[in-house]
Parts: sequence; C-alpha cells; structure tokens
Amino acid sequence: TRSLEPAAAERAALTHAMVEHAESFLTWMDTAPAYRPDEGSAEALAEAPIGRDPIGMNRALSLLARHVDRCGQNPTAAGFFSFIPVGNLYLGDLGEFLAAVSNRFSGHMLGAPGAVRIENQVLRWLGSVVGYPETAVGNLLSGGSMANLSAIVIAREAAGLKARDVERSVVYLTEQAHHCVTKGLRIAGVGECVVRRVPIDGRYRMILAELDRAVSQDARAGLIPWFVVGTAGTTDTGAVDPLEEIAAIAARHRVWFHCDGAYGGPFALCAEGKRILRGIERSDSVALDPHKGLFVPFGVGALLVKDAAAARAAYGFQASYIPRELHSQPEPSPTELSPELSRPFRALRLWLPLQVLGTAPFEAAMEEKLLLARYAHARLRELEGVEVGPEPDLSVVVFRALPRRGDSDEYNMRLVTALQDDGRVGLSPTTLKGVRHLRLAILAPRTHKGAVDLAIEVIREKLRLLGGE
Repeated sequence: TRSLEPAAAERAALTHAMVEHAESFLTWMDTAPAYRPDEGSAEALAEAPIGRDPIGMNRALSLLARHVDRCGQNPTAAGFFSFIPVGNLYLGDLGEFLAAVSNRFSGHMLGAPGAVRIENQVLRWLGSVVGYPETAVGNLLSGGSMANLSAIVIAREAAGLKARDVERSVVYLTEQAHHCVTKGLRIAGVGECVVRRVPIDGRYRMILAELDRAVSQDARAGLIPWFVVGTAGTTDTGAVDPLEEIAAIAARHRVWFHCDGAYGGPFALCAEGKRILRGIERSDSVALDPHKGLFVPFGVGALLVKDAAAARAAYGFQASYIPRELHSQPEPSPTELSPELSRPFRALRLWLPLQVLGTAPFEAAMEEKLLLARYAHARLRELEGVEVGPEPDLSVVVFRALPRRGDSDEYNMRLVTALQDDGRVGLSPTTLKGVRHLRLAILAPRTHKGAVDLAIEVIREKLRLLGGE
C-alpha cells in the first residue's frame, strides 16, 4: 500500500507533471476554439481500462490532454456564447486543489471550524451583494439545480404542506423559468401540485397583473398558493422578471417568493446590475451560481434564505453519533441547513480569489458583460437578414436569421451547425413562442470586445455561405 502514500520527492514529481499539464492547457486556452470535435476518445480510453496494472502519471495526463481537455464544447473559451458560459478562474482552481489536499470536512463546526467559518463568510458576502440581512443563512451546493430544490423543500416545510395538501397547492412561474424548478418539485414530493405558467410580455418577463389574478382566484377557489418563482436572468433570453413587484404580490398573499438568480444574481455587484435586479433583496430565498458569474470552477452554487428558523426546520437532524450537546456551536453548520452531510470544501474556490484579488475585478467584469451584450445587440441589428430580439436585460442576446425562402427554423439550425463545424465561436439555439432563435450568451471571463466582434463576423460569413446575406 506504500504507493497510496507517496514520499515528498514523488509528490514533488507528480505535482510538477500536473502543473506542466495545466500550464500547457491554459496557454492553449488563450486561442482555444469554442468547439472541437471528438477524435478517437472512445477508442483511446477503452484501451486504458482501469485495472491492477498502473499506467503512470505521464500516460494518464497524455490521455487527458488528447482525449478529454480539448474536445467537445469549451465553455471557458473567449468565443463560447452557448448556454450560460462559465469560468475557470485560476485562483479558484487553486482553491479547489488546496481544499482537496487539506480534505477538511466542511459540513460541521465540530469537524472543521475554520472551513465552516470561511463558508459562512462567503455566504454573508453573497448576501450583501443581493441585499440580504446579516441574519440570513445559506449553504454552498453543487449548483443552481440543488439550490432551487433546497429552496422548494424549505418553502414546503414553512407552508406546512402535507401529502393530502399537494394536489391543492399551487406554484407560480413563467415558461421561461429554468426546468430544474419543475424537476425539483417532483424530487421534493410535490410534483402533483398545480403549476401555473404565468403569461409573459414581449420582453419575456412575467406579467404582474396575471400573477396577481391567478393567486387571487386560486385562494378564492380554496387552493393553497405557496410558492412563486421570479427569475433574475432567464437562461433563454436573460430576462429579469419584475422582482420588486412580485415580492409585493407574494407578501400580500403570504406566498413564499423564491428568486432564481443562478445566472443573473452576481450582476448585482455592479451599479447597473443592481438597478436591473431591484427587488431581489425582498425575496424569501435566492439561488446563485458562483461558478457562472463569479467564474470559479464548476460545482459551486449557493442558496440564501432569510428565515433561518425555516431552513433549520427543514434540514435539522439528530444522530446518535453526534450528541445534541455538540450541535451547540457559535455559527451555523452547513449540514444543519442543507440536504448534504458529506460535502467538499467548496467555499475555498470562491474565498481564495476574493481574498487575493478583492471584489473590484468582479464588479468590473459584471459591468463589462452588460456593456458587451448591448454592443452585440447593436452589431447584430446591422446584419442584413437578421431579426434581433429585445435589448437584453443582462448579457444574453437573442436573434434569428431570416431566409429568403424556406423554413426559418431549419435555416437557423443550419446556421448553428455551420458555426459549430467552424469551431471559432459557439452559439446555442432555443425556441421562443414557438419560433427557433439563436442565443449569444456573454459571460466567460475571457470574452471581451474582440471576441464579440469575431462572433459577428463569423455569423456574417456563415450567412453568406448559406445564402442569407
């Protein structure tokens, strides 16, 4: 078993090989394409099955470099505009490495008080960004899906819903709400509740009068309105629902108001983003994804909840091997506020870059992405044969190409395919009100004006080749 415990010299050699591999990848990333086809990874990885005989560090890293790191979509490339781009902030990478090396159990003050305090410090800072009080609690999870699911469970318990109530309970959201919310309802055992899809306006935002009318009618009919979701930055269009007004309606009807800010929440760091997200501070809970707008590695989502007692009621636990006397700690522990017991020390991925760099670069980056989206919107309007959607609330621009003849949806999918085959930039399609559109989502930390200009020129080039311009 000695190979499981390498000595200092061997550790140094392994670390050196890993750092060289990482530096090679990061140097490549400076000019990396948004998409690169898979070339033989199935065969190569099949030829190196996991078995008793080792293959060694060098061969393992070679397999990663040739068949994992550089094929498929590249979500941190400057030209990646598909879905919601993410970052791989180097200091966040180092934070993940250090967390893995120390391997602290960050779930409870008893196990690693420093790790828990760091997580709580990060959560308090996130709360200050969205205007939550210091008494709010929260936890770091794997992403927005788990954060939204956790909020559903807390709201369910706060409303006192029992199995007999589910079919009469009502949730309110728009067709633009992320699919993980309805998935979360199923997982939380309330999938048979009534889901009201509140109509949206021409900018894809929730229509307030329709929400108020639906909640009022349901209450009069003897149903149980209990959960309304306002989205701070939809995936499809980046639209921000009128959060302040939703909060007022929810408060009047005593309905839990959850804000899904997984994508858009971090824009509250800059002044213009804070204006756009006005009212997010009035939500009862909010989901955020630091691995999106704060550029840290995948696997860091956050849930913040104003009512600490509600969170503890939903996730408090008793275990004979952790006597209740040991639960009395000076700060809340993540295991008492979330579904997880075993969990990684996620907070270090965010805490380290925030401490080393300060918050100013993140504030500037959020402002830059807002400006780039407005710039991209204006540039797309200049293209012949392109119909552009509404000016973006945040950093997603939607448009569609108009063919001279034939099916519009099919034509736009041909454009997506042409862009992917080219590889320099990546866009993803969506369907809005039954019509195929393309999305240009601007969020990757490497994306600056030059990348947007390149995207416009590549789109123009492909339209010419397709006969659209």
